[in-house]
Amino acid sequence: MNERYDPYAGDSYYESGYEDQTGRYGRPGYGDPRSAGPRGHGSMPADRGGSGPHFYDPNAMPRGREALPDIDDEADYDDEPSNWRRRSAMIAIGGGAAALIGGGAYAVTQFFGKGAHPGTDPAAADAPVDNTIPAYVDQNQSLMNGEAGLGIRKNTPTSGASFGTPGDAAKAAVVKANTVLPKKDPVRHLASRLTFGPNAKVISDINKLGINGWIDKQLKPETIPLTRGEQKADAELVTYAMSYDQLKAQREDLDKKGIHADDQNVRYAIAKQLFSDRQLFEMMVDFFQDFLHVAAFHDGNELTRASFDRDVIRKYALGNYVDMFVAANKHPALLIYLDQQQSTKDQVNENLARENLELYTVGAFNGYNETDVRQAAMLQTGRSVRDNQYVYRPEQHYVGPVKIMGFTHPNGDAKAGEAVQEAYFRYIALHPNTAQYMAQNLATRFVSDVPPKTLVDAMAKTYLDKKSNMSAVLMTMLSRTEFWESVGQKVRRPGEYLTATYRALEIGADAPAGFTSNNTNMSPMVQGLGDIMRKLEEFGHAPMELPTPNGYADVYVAWTSAGTMVNQWNDAYTAITGGRRQFTWTKPEALIANPPGTAGAYLDALTKKLINVTLDNDRKTAILHIVSPTMTASTPVDATFNGGIAAVVRAIFATPHHHLR
Repeated sequence: MNERYDPYAGDSYYESGYEDQTGRYGRPGYGDPRSAGPRGHGSMPADRGGSGPHFYDPNAMPRGREALPDIDDEADYDDEPSNWRRRSAMIAIGGGAAALIGGGAYAVTQFFGKGAHPGTDPAAADAPVDNTIPAYVDQNQSLMNGEAGLGIRKNTPTSGASFGTPGDAAKAAVVKANTVLPKKDPVRHLASRLTFGPNAKVISDINKLGINGWIDKQLKPETIPLTRGEQKADAELVTYAMSYDQLKAQREDLDKKGIHADDQNVRYAIAKQLFSDRQLFEMMVDFFQDFLHVAAFHDGNELTRASFDRDVIRKYALGNYVDMFVAANKHPALLIYLDQQQSTKDQVNENLARENLELYTVGAFNGYNETDVRQAAMLQTGRSVRDNQYVYRPEQHYVGPVKIMGFTHPNGDAKAGEAVQEAYFRYIALHPNTAQYMAQNLATRFVSDVPPKTLVDAMAKTYLDKKSNMSAVLMTMLSRTEFWESVGQKVRRPGEYLTATYRALEIGADAPAGFTSNNTNMSPMVQGLGDIMRKLEEFGHAPMELPTPNGYADVYVAWTSAGTMVNQWNDAYTAITGGRRQFTWTKPEALIANPPGTAGAYLDALTKKLINVTLDNDRKTAILHIVSPTMTASTPVDATFNGGIAAVVRAIFATPHHHLR
């Protein structure tokens, strides 16, 4: 790997700073989450005995603005009653969210009700553990296999029905779960689940096109024009569209300017999530960045990772997974990441063959054994990389009969080995176990941390019937009542919380008038995306940055950290007050045109615009008391909410309504 400044080296927190001409950050870093590699090269994910996502002590983070101190800062409560009042109110407002994402199984019992141990009647909370129940080894299922998962299962539909269209399924759905979200608002539910965060345009588009029309349009992303933010990302993230040869030729000059291809890939993903109107497509891209994961920062892949994003993930995100899987196994980024170029007929490396089964197709220990892994690894020999390009080397291909999960072949001709390999890839990508595993993962991402078996089975059937077509599988999911009855069943992961907040605030991609920068090599937007990237790294959830090949977990118990939650609230305040100074934003007092003159009506207008709900009276009162302990719904207010508008908006983003998708 070429020498470059490492923004992760140094202290345990970032101070506010900037990127200078070389791309160096005017801030210290923290422990490098990129240091671990794939299997055999670094730390393992939590469900395999490793540390999993790492969260940072909010007390090590920098202080907030004096106008509204970070809610975790230390204070003398006798000397600063306003700070104490503010913290008390935020705890009351975010209580549901804190219970929801603050403490594993305990969090579930607080929000969903007490669960039970595996293999028991959920009503019998103290029943003994049934040790005959098989353990799950899939990352998401293993995290939900216990009291936490069963607590959510009590609140999750157990059956459902298919309808001709998503709109018909939405009309027929009856939400029975306990939730703070509105139970009969399918537009809000759709916008929350199929985008990185609803904003006024998304809600307007769904209402204008109807549920069916909006989904149909989202499934044809090429018909949706690029937004201003996307156009700027395409133009200003200069390395993303470069070929390997172009990057190689310009690498030295780019390095001198502080521009690094692997870094820009992450910023590109963030820009798309924030600014694209092709939201379902971007959601599927993000899904596959986890499902078919290749780490963003890996030695040897600096010049190939963007191509993997373009030519594998984005090319097939709404197409046939079998084609994506075949393309991935010919791409140098995946082959380098999992050491396939080191595997020869005389010295077989099992990394890629194992992950092809365990993570990318049928799922861990789902119908295969160690003999199958060994046979697959032998079959895949000969696939290699030369000068960062895929190459098949017949002289290194193992010749001899193979049998892998029902796939058999004499494999007698080394020159024909590449075709045999592709036949095997297509076989396992269309295996019934792969259909179930894919359906389970998709339903976990879009529906519930413990998705109903009826829904998973229906999606798996479509996967097989339609030869792994993702658009068809999604349409099956959206045309069943389980999707529409799952209100309140998904919590935003840290990165999803940030993007949802920024999208609700409708932050713009252009720099405000008068913005100045000391870095002429990077546009203001690219610098701003770098600031967001580093914040997401603090959360442990920057796109593609998990070093291990399993991708980020989809279930909320993997992200239960009170420190991360508070850090999210504080970053929301940064966005509200224009702290991301490379972007344009609406001042909080201008979010509502001609705001109502009383506190209660003004608060209702803000919550309707920002999180598409009307809050209950207790939370309304708690928010108003942030501004003044004597403020009531009838208190006269001006556009600045009598000076408390930023605090009010941040409190809205601290509600469980905003944490839930």
